[in-house]
Amino acid sequence: MRAFKDRQEAGRMLAGRLLGLGYGGRADVCVFGLPRGGVPVAYEVARALEAPLEAWVVRKLGTPGQEELAMGAIAAGGGRVLNAEVVAGAGVLPEDVERVEAEQRRELERRERLYRGDRPFPALTGKTVILVDDGLATGATMKAAVAAARAHRPARLVVAVPVAPPETLAEVRALVDDAVCLQTPPFFQAVGLWYEHFPQTSDQEVQDLLARAGQEPAPAAGKGGKP
Repeated sequence: MRAFKDRQEAGRMLAGRLLGLGYGGRADVCVFGLPRGGVPVAYEVARALEAPLEAWVVRKLGTPGQEELAMGAIAAGGGRVLNAEVVAGAGVLPEDVERVEAEQRRELERRERLYRGDRPFPALTGKTVILVDDGLATGATMKAAVAAARAHRPARLVVAVPVAPPETLAEVRALVDDAVCLQTPPFFQAVGLWYEHFPQTSDQEVQDLLARAGQEPAPAAGKGGKP
């Protein structure tokens, strides 16, 4: 296994896999990137698949005192997951969970306004929804996005990521109709270690990519079929 050069290369490689599975050129497909780092990957996927690009805002709930350790996550649209083992193991009190969730809910709403503005959320009932991130670690944020997406009753829900540890991918795969991953290293450690160039993605970059995708031609209706 080798590291991806950057998120753009990872996105193009992921798009190639999805095209091979029959997701390209279809009017029912909508691609969502998980901000911020998942959006550059999702941009390449959406462009190759000739599908619209959207952002599904998700926020990790960091464990108090160990903020990098996810005790759960929330997503736009009401998706919420908690890792009971982490909460119990760290001795996190219910009021601490509520406090962290309230803080992250404010940030989630800020980003939702920033990325979407006045645009309505797309109708997803009966659609094929592809959720894209730059990688999975614990899978908490992706699980929250999956829970939120399920509430929209898509016909098919797909998770697509360049890299993930095998155990996390198995957990996420059990929640969706299809899970596509290019690399599953057994000694994972962190998503960033599987990229040569892994800078933090800015809000401005997310906005620019969403705007650029909106200017590209829409997919032709009636092309292709379901895999």
